[in-house]
Amino acid sequence: MSQTVDRALTILPLLAQGPADLGQVAERLGVHKSTALRLLRTLHDHGLVYRQQDGRYRLGARLFALAQEAVENLDVREIAHPHLLALHERCGHTIHLAVYEEHEVLYIDKVESRYPVRMYSRIGKPVAITVAAVAKLLLADLPEAERRALAGRLDYPMYTPRSTPDAAAFLKELATVREQGWATDLGGHEESINCIGAPIRGAEGRAVAAMSVSAPNVVVTAEELLTLLPLLRRTADAISREYSGNTPTKEAS
Repeated sequence: MSQTVDRALTILPLLAQGPADLGQVAERLGVHKSTALRLLRTLHDHGLVYRQQDGRYRLGARLFALAQEAVENLDVREIAHPHLLALHERCGHTIHLAVYEEHEVLYIDKVESRYPVRMYSRIGKPVAITVAAVAKLLLADLPEAERRALAGRLDYPMYTPRSTPDAAAFLKELATVREQGWATDLGGHEESINCIGAPIRGAEGRAVAAMSVSAPNVVVTAEELLTLLPLLRRTADAISREYSGNTPTKEAS
């Protein structure tokens, strides 16, 4: 990287801490004020920094617009898919990826089970929001007021005797999911199907998607499925790091 570009990029994290004057910028860069001024003017011309009336510089609106555009153009499905395939190679069960949009939780990707007995689901189809593991994860991450308002609006169909019966039970389940960081659906939608899920988080730590592993009782018991939870969570964490751009850390084997 050229010295000029390196110095210019050093200015941005400095200003992220708050406005700074020319002298402070020059001191941080270890350069003469004229050099710092030239860099600041270039960044200002591109909208990346802004000179306030008091003469201090702050981050410019264009930088925030670029950051927002980058986030909006991130395709979590594209990033997650290779990880879903790798997880499927290791467990063989149905893998789902889901997001929360317009008060619905939708499947956006699926890898079919390698076993002959499979569960019915399809990409683009809303999930059973009061029982699905992916839905619990995404709704548990909402602010408390929004969680409560949503829980009050939902219907609570009893798909099976294990389905969530009402808003109070749903909110209690979401609190548990929020605390433990993972979710299950053990026969809540279909008595013969069990599911475990984990969240995928963005740079700010919010859940941007959720993934799950599902399997019928005739293939694997609920207890056996739960043994895959560490592998599922490591996969979700790997997707989160790649999506958010955080530096990967060494994973446990």
